Amino acid sequence: MAVSFPSVAFPEGNLLSQRRYRLVDSLGDPHPVLDDLYDSPEAAWSEAVAWWKEQCGSDPGPMSIGMEVNTSCGSWRTLRHPCS
Repeated sequence: MAVSFPSVAFPEGNLLSQRRYRLVDSLGDPHPVLDDLYDSPEAAWSEAVAWWKEQCGSDPGPMSIGMEVNTSCGSWRTLRHPCS
Protein backbone atom coordinates (compact mmCIF):
# COMPACT_ATOMS: atom_id res chain seq x y z
CA MET A 1 0.00 0.00 0.00
CA ALA A 2 1.39 3.40 -0.97
CA VAL A 3 1.47 6.16 1.59
CA SER A 4 1.24 9.77 0.48
CA PHE A 5 3.05 12.58 2.18
CA PRO A 6 1.25 15.62 3.51
CA SER A 7 1.42 18.85 1.58
CA VAL A 8 4.25 21.13 2.57
CA ALA A 9 3.62 24.86 2.87
CA PHE A 10 6.43 27.25 1.92
CA PRO A 11 6.98 30.63 3.54
CA GLU A 12 7.18 33.27 0.82
CA GLY A 13 10.75 34.02 -0.25
CA ASN A 14 12.16 30.78 1.22
CA LEU A 15 11.16 28.24 -1.43
CA LEU A 16 14.49 26.59 -2.20
CA SER A 17 15.47 25.91 1.40
CA GLN A 18 12.20 24.03 1.98
CA ARG A 19 12.38 21.60 -0.95
CA ARG A 20 11.97 17.95 -0.03
CA TYR A 21 12.54 14.91 -2.20
CA ARG A 22 11.02 11.45 -2.18
CA LEU A 23 11.67 8.20 -3.99
CA VAL A 24 8.97 6.48 -6.01
CA ASP A 25 8.48 2.94 -7.28
CA SER A 26 8.08 1.76 -10.87
CA LEU A 27 4.43 2.91 -10.87
CA GLY A 28 5.29 6.41 -9.63
CA ASP A 29 3.87 5.78 -6.16
CA PRO A 30 5.91 6.57 -3.02
CA HIS A 31 8.46 3.79 -2.66
CA PRO A 32 7.18 1.12 -0.22
CA VAL A 33 10.57 0.67 1.51
CA LEU A 34 12.38 3.96 0.91
CA ASP A 35 9.35 5.93 2.07
CA ASP A 36 11.00 9.02 3.52
CA LEU A 37 11.55 12.71 2.79
CA TYR A 38 15.07 13.80 1.90
CA ASP A 39 16.68 17.24 2.11
CA SER A 40 18.56 16.91 -1.18
CA PRO A 41 18.36 14.90 -4.39
CA GLU A 42 21.86 13.57 -3.67
CA ALA A 43 20.79 12.19 -0.28
CA ALA A 44 17.71 10.53 -1.77
CA TRP A 45 19.58 9.03 -4.70
CA SER A 46 22.46 7.81 -2.54
CA GLU A 47 20.03 5.87 -0.35
CA ALA A 48 18.23 4.50 -3.42
CA VAL A 49 21.48 3.25 -4.98
CA ALA A 50 22.67 1.65 -1.73
CA TRP A 51 19.33 -0.10 -1.19
CA TRP A 52 19.13 -1.24 -4.84
CA LYS A 53 22.65 -2.74 -4.72
CA GLU A 54 21.79 -4.50 -1.46
CA GLN A 55 18.68 -6.02 -3.07
CA CYS A 56 20.17 -6.91 -6.45
CA GLY A 57 23.86 -7.65 -5.80
CA SER A 58 26.96 -6.29 -7.48
CA ASP A 59 25.39 -5.97 -10.96
CA PRO A 60 22.01 -4.44 -10.17
CA GLY A 61 21.02 -3.37 -13.70
CA PRO A 62 18.51 -0.55 -14.31
CA MET A 63 16.87 0.79 -11.16
CA SER A 64 13.09 0.89 -11.05
CA ILE A 65 13.21 3.81 -8.61
CA GLY A 66 12.37 7.40 -9.49
CA MET A 67 12.55 10.70 -7.63
CA GLU A 68 10.13 13.56 -7.05
CA VAL A 69 10.44 17.03 -5.52
CA ASN A 70 7.66 18.88 -3.72
CA THR A 71 6.40 22.11 -5.23
CA SER A 72 5.34 25.35 -3.61
CA CYS A 73 1.66 24.45 -4.15
CA GLY A 74 2.06 21.16 -2.23
CA SER A 75 2.12 18.71 -5.16
CA TRP A 76 5.02 16.59 -6.42
CA ARG A 77 7.02 16.95 -9.64
CA THR A 78 9.00 14.10 -11.18
CA LEU A 79 12.73 14.67 -11.41
CA ARG A 80 13.76 11.17 -12.44
CA HIS A 81 11.51 8.51 -13.92
CA PRO A 82 11.98 4.90 -12.78
CA CYS A 83 13.79 2.67 -15.27
CA SER A 84 11.98 -0.51 -16.19
